[in-house]
Amino acid sequence: MFPFCKKQIIFCLLFVLAQKLVIAQELYPLNEPASNVPKGVLGVRAFDDTYKEINQARNLMGLRLMYGLLPRLTIMATASVSNHHDRNFPANLVSHTHNGNQSTYSTGNFQRGLVYPYLFTGIYLYAKYRFISVDGEQKHFRMAAYGEWSNVKVAHDETEPDLLDDTKGFGGGLITTYLNHHFAVSLTSGVIIPGAYNGLSPDLYGGPLVPTEIKYGRAVKYNVSFGYLLFPRKYENYDQGNWNLYLEFMGKAYEGAKVTQYGVTPVPVSTPLLKAGNYMDVCPGIQYIVKSNLRIDLSAEFPMINKSYAHFYPMVMLGVQRYFYFRKK
Repeated sequence: MFPFCKKQIIFCLLFVLAQKLVIAQELYPLNEPASNVPKGVLGVRAFDDTYKEINQARNLMGLRLMYGLLPRLTIMATASVSNHHDRNFPANLVSHTHNGNQSTYSTGNFQRGLVYPYLFTGIYLYAKYRFISVDGEQKHFRMAAYGEWSNVKVAHDETEPDLLDDTKGFGGGLITTYLNHHFAVSLTSGVIIPGAYNGLSPDLYGGPLVPTEIKYGRAVKYNVSFGYLLFPRKYENYDQGNWNLYLEFMGKAYEGAKVTQYGVTPVPVSTPLLKAGNYMDVCPGIQYIVKSNLRIDLSAEFPMINKSYAHFYPMVMLGVQRYFYFRKK
């Protein structure tokens, strides 16, 4: 069972209801809205996520291509590079003690803040289909279904899955977005089914590297995003700069990992990094749009309920995005 928190469930419900009480931008820095990229339009996004782990700066740098394949169908492909992982699992991921002819295995509290090389993590694919559109004057309600897939293959050492950077696998879910004048709110809910990773762990006694498999925990995510058009109060032309404020809440609940060595030896999990958990982070952000096309995002992520063990805080996200039109409007 996923370790849900009652406070998180109530929190999400309240924000879904709050959309009826407020009055707009839905170009969220961290979440996709239910709206689509127009058919035949190409979007290009470069982004960087960074945080400090002890004294080591961790970075994830990505390049994303977005294309409106059909009026209701958007497809995306993302390639990323990061220094979040080493080529092998960290030392002390699994330790064991000898008692006569018996060996007792357990996961350890491995060191953080080590220097890792920048590695190509893999390709992440995403598709979104909008199946409900209710449009009015300066307002709309939309719903979309999305699917995601990743071939990311890195020595990820926490159970929490992330298809963009940490684990291969697939997922899917629903997006609901409501916009009214200067305000937009969106709810994203979905599941992540990660694949296992087979790698090598250092032997604490100086022996050869040990074949180790981690089956990461399945997860559900529940993200709520708010966007407010701060300026201009009234549009006069397309050259006006747009300033938007955002507040996003990123929630996730995930199962514990299963660790196996030599293909047959199960390892009891003792570290919280590999145990089941749940959390919700809060992410304030600001956005500037130049001539209705070039978009610059800046946001930061802080813990609100529990915390993620997959990264340290605060995490700062910077993104630059632009659309290219190949047909006459």
